[in-house]
Amino acid sequence: MTPTVSVVIPCYNLGEYLGEAVDSVLAQTFTDFEIVIVDDGSTDEGTRTLLANYQRAKTRVVRTENRGLPAARNEGARQTSGRYLCMLDADDRLEPSYMQRSVDVLDSEPALAFVSHWLRTFGDEEWTWQPESCELPDLLNTNTVNGAAMVRREAFLAAGGFDETLRDGFEDWDFWITLVERGFKGRILPEVLFNYRRRGDSMSRDMMKGDLFARLHRILAQKHARSYQAHLPSLIEISDREIGHLCTHIRELDREHQEWVAPELQRARDEVAALERKVAAVRARKAAENEHARLSHELQVAAHERAAASERASNLDRALLAAQQEAAALRNSVSWRATAPLRAAYGWLLNIRGPRT
Repeated sequence: MTPTVSVVIPCYNLGEYLGEAVDSVLAQTFTDFEIVIVDDGSTDEGTRTLLANYQRAKTRVVRTENRGLPAARNEGARQTSGRYLCMLDADDRLEPSYMQRSVDVLDSEPALAFVSHWLRTFGDEEWTWQPESCELPDLLNTNTVNGAAMVRREAFLAAGGFDETLRDGFEDWDFWITLVERGFKGRILPEVLFNYRRRGDSMSRDMMKGDLFARLHRILAQKHARSYQAHLPSLIEISDREIGHLCTHIRELDREHQEWVAPELQRARDEVAALERKVAAVRARKAAENEHARLSHELQVAAHERAAASERASNLDRALLAAQQEAAALRNSVSWRATAPLRAAYGWLLNIRGPRT
């Protein structure tokens, strides 16, 4: 039985996020859908292992060699049969009412070829994108249609799907411009129904590196040159208006800086200086305490050495006293007295003979 909605999820080395994307589809209040995951030649072992035996309700996996995001989306469209298509990147999520709200509008208004929505970012950044128009020239100025916008299959096929040469980006912007150029109408629902993950290594971040963004924009302008030429005055007006908004925003930021940020910054600097002085005082006190401890230790060592020297002096005094006492005892002994005449005669004899030569 042909489902109403086919959700195509291209996946290249994003296995760690894939479960969240699939869960967001399975949690839809509208249940007549199928999910096709297109493994775009993943090289990450974790992703390859996950997809080798992936088992989820209403979900199947299709494998291709790595040919880039637009080719993976086109392959997913070929592998599905729903009359409405949703291209959901493997690291993004849908709100539970996304499918019901989109199908209701497309079912009730056959003149519409696609419906987009407001989006909310998550991950590295958090903000809400609330575009209003998906008609030319607004769509030429910036891509106001989110990547998960729901589109009728016949409109998708009439536009020729995604340009597979745009592997580095802008393939979705190019697709929506092509649809509108060919007379297909769309609408932006003023509800946050799509959640767009912001990652440091995401494709949208890579586009901003070097001159890639400018190069892709030139390709887009060349491919849709007639539309850009036809709407050039309006595009200039839009750009001028945006520049004016940016200038106003810059002035507001500057005023905020002068009125609030600058005083707060000075207050923070004063607090830092006070803390630095406190740290210096603590360090000085600590150094004084360390010096006091060192001197106390040296004083204790000197006291021990003095006590030891005093002990040695006392021992010498006692030894000298003992020697003196022994000498006195010897002089007073009988043998000393008995040999006194002999010692006197020996001394006399030495004096008579004089020194030897």
